[in-house]
Amino acid sequence: MSASVTDLLTSRIPRIGDRGDRTDVVAVVKLHGVITPTPSPLARGSINLAAIESALTRAFDHDRLKAVALLINSPGGAPTQSGLVAERIRQLAAKKPEVPVLAFCEDVAASGGYWLACAADEIYAHRTSLVGSIGVISGGFGFTGLLERFGIERRLHTAGENKSRLDPFSPEKPEDVEWLGKMHAQLHELFVGWVKERRGDRLASDADLFNGDVWLGEKAKELGLVDGLGNLREVVEDRFPDAEIRVAEPKKPLLARLGVGAPAAALLEAVTQRVLWSRYGL
Repeated sequence: MSASVTDLLTSRIPRIGDRGDRTDVVAVVKLHGVITPTPSPLARGSINLAAIESALTRAFDHDRLKAVALLINSPGGAPTQSGLVAERIRQLAAKKPEVPVLAFCEDVAASGGYWLACAADEIYAHRTSLVGSIGVISGGFGFTGLLERFGIERRLHTAGENKSRLDPFSPEKPEDVEWLGKMHAQLHELFVGWVKERRGDRLASDADLFNGDVWLGEKAKELGLVDGLGNLREVVEDRFPDAEIRVAEPKKPLLARLGVGAPAAALLEAVTQRVLWSRYGL
């Protein structure tokens, strides 16, 4: 059976390892931005499995790969996407057990950002990095007073007594808040379990380790959240002096390749990101 046109074209695209040289490589994947399932029209400032899959695959696809470095700068976001990306990293790493995965925390590796860092075998941070925030948070707004002010009648029809839980246009119910608290507790337990699984006995026995707080790099090292202080270049040059650093870029969406964006979507994305980053003074 003859190959399709797509297969023929794809077969001619050089992979990160097909450069015709025998240079050792440390492949770098940038995990920058808010973790969200919502696609960005310009693929900037957001992390999800769909956006980062191609970069991860390229990073691990090298016949002289010495290490994979995750360059992390994220205030967190969606727990499911955090888990999916972290699991994909471990799946790829399992195919090359001799290749270490190193995470480098930049400004922030907090909440989901730290979840991603834990996918690495070793974690490094800068002295000024904010690391941790092992907790769960959600927020919203209530618009009942606004509706009354403008004389707007809310009409909501459901089948199932809990279908309208936490509806922002209805008064908040204590039982709904209790339900949300239970969900948060379950997610927090999963987060803590992941950190313990990945960090093991490197973690300090500190009662405040999982209370949602963040720490600077030095304290994070004392608590066992990171293995050392340093940046990507100095660590790579020390560990792999003969290796070349190569960044594995993800494939960009069509709009990004054409230089076209959606102004409304970009504005909404910017506001959402601003809120998340501002929690860490950035």
